[in-house]
Amino acid sequence: MALRIAIGSDHAGFQYKQKILAWLQEQNFKTADYGTYSEESMDYPDAAHPVANAVEKGEYDFGILLCGSANGVCMTANKHQGVRAGLAWNLEVVKLIRQHNNANVICLPARFISEHQALEYVKEFLNTPFEGGRHATRVNKMGIPTC
Repeated sequence: MALRIAIGSDHAGFQYKQKILAWLQEQNFKTADYGTYSEESMDYPDAAHPVANAVEKGEYDFGILLCGSANGVCMTANKHQGVRAGLAWNLEVVKLIRQHNNANVICLPARFISEHQALEYVKEFLNTPFEGGRHATRVNKMGIPTC
């Protein structure tokens, strides 16, 4: 079964989102585009929350979020209990957020990486497995504990 990928961005990430979405569809991934749909200014939580909800509910396996610095979408996505969003600005970080943190959402800073890098990071993110082991113990402690 093909991976299911939810994607969203604000206006700063719109062009990169379009390129990534086209590539995902060429690869026959099941995709959902949660906006934005133009370069008109918009609020990044309006795209980040729907992507995070889709991943949190298990409707999609992974999420991809873009904004200018990626901090806003990352902070927003991580408000969702079942989401582990990681900000990725180089290839080594991309690998580590998957291998060690089992990230299920990648957040890309459109104003600080090239379009080529953004696509390269998405490919690496989707192809890097979680290592489990001692990392699983740590990842399992990430959620807010119930008292």
